[in-house]
Amino acid sequence: MTNTQNKIKTKIVAIGGGHGLGRILSSLSDYGSQVTGIVTTTDNGGSTGRIRACQGGIAWGDMRNCINQLITEPSVGSMIFEYRFRGNGELNGHNLGNLMLTALDNLSVRPLEAINLIRDMLKVETQIIPMSEHPADLSALTLTGEIICGETSIDELPDVPQRLYVEPSVPATKEAVTAIHEADIVLLGPGSFLTSIMPPLLLKEIAGALKESNAKIVFISNLDLENGPAGQMSLTTMLHWCERAMNGKYIDAVITDKPIPELAPRYEQLIEDLASNNHEWRHDREKLKHAIDKIIIAG
Repeated sequence: MTNTQNKIKTKIVAIGGGHGLGRILSSLSDYGSQVTGIVTTTDNGGSTGRIRACQGGIAWGDMRNCINQLITEPSVGSMIFEYRFRGNGELNGHNLGNLMLTALDNLSVRPLEAINLIRDMLKVETQIIPMSEHPADLSALTLTGEIICGETSIDELPDVPQRLYVEPSVPATKEAVTAIHEADIVLLGPGSFLTSIMPPLLLKEIAGALKESNAKIVFISNLDLENGPAGQMSLTTMLHWCERAMNGKYIDAVITDKPIPELAPRYEQLIEDLASNNHEWRHDREKLKHAIDKIIIAG
């Protein structure tokens, strides 16, 4: 099989949330529907948190962010979807895309239908799936035994928590589980480790699917230390947390911008220049695509 044929047939699943997952998905937009993003739905901050507080439902902010980064044809629809209200009233700070997804969710049988309606309207070919279609929050057990609820509170912790939980214990979206079973490559990260990458792995169906998967599992490291407790975690610790959540499934490879000598030899290290020319802490889309293509071609 040629390299081109290999790429065309490759099914990729990327797991995470917010800016990091959106960056990955947009870098792989040439793969079209062969790529599936499984998106964290536990955010409780900003516009998303305000909508959840008064309307309930899953968090739409990370979903909207991913869709925004996948829009390749600017249109009136995309301008509306990306619009953020300003002023002194109740709408101040709200993103219209979040409100549109909330409204479509109320008109649909399930949240995934709302997402697919927006994808069709904005001509987004990449599959976007919420980790769960049931409302839930991220909680943490601190070193002192206290339970802290909510992503925004967890990001403000002074120390790395003992463990994370998704509460209540909601089921994963069945399409997300199917995508993992069918994947050739699963990408974890980049992004906020505790509040974007970890939550989907904490759902037992997703953890079980990853454990059973024959896909190559690749962790993409951040280019700078995070603010908050995740900034205190080494890459080795992050990999251990992921593997523990996946019932002992090993990660196969790490895409990073510098050698990590303390990393166990079992991890394949793909060292690439990944930084954007404008922002050293942000991954460049073309450089990311090049690195992932190398993983795909290597098989």
